[in-house]
Amino acid sequence: MSTIVAGHFQLQEQIEQARNELMRAGFPEERISAFYLNQPGQHDLTAIGGDHLLSPGAKESPLGVAEGAAAGGALGAAVGAATAMVTGPAGPIIGGLVGAHVGSLYSLSKMKEAGESEAGGDGANDHEPRKAGMLVAVAFDQPEEEQRALDVLHRLGSDHIERASGTIENGDWTDFNPLSLPVLIH
Repeated sequence: MSTIVAGHFQLQEQIEQARNELMRAGFPEERISAFYLNQPGQHDLTAIGGDHLLSPGAKESPLGVAEGAAAGGALGAAVGAATAMVTGPAGPIIGGLVGAHVGSLYSLSKMKEAGESEAGGDGANDHEPRKAGMLVAVAFDQPEEEQRALDVLHRLGSDHIERASGTIENGDWTDFNPLSLPVLIH
């Protein structure tokens, strides 16, 4: 496993220039990887597409639906039973169904707002995911090589520069995880 420095660019031409400049700076072509990174949520990592089976902000929703349906159903059935003299035998059933439906809407209160940290978190680990765009990465083993790579990426105007550990073989970052949080240098 090597240290990897990666820079984000907006244009394909910038990536080609970065690859050429990194090779000119002494990095072997097989240790340089360039690729397009999709928007968060569009990495097609699950069988049904996307990045997660549940939306991060809705992970408590199933529990909220169950709690709300149970409470609302019980309350609705009780009201229906109390009004059974007027509504007849269907009152408790209809009351229970309506109550369960209204109660299940309680799950909306279990969803987090955009930008809100996950429940139970202190916000310390909340980082922004990688932005979509062109990414060029170079792997190296010697600490002094990092500054050379950083100089090239800075000079070419990389939007974001991050550091990671991993493996680049034959121009392919084999263990790249688009969901990992980037460790930004710049």
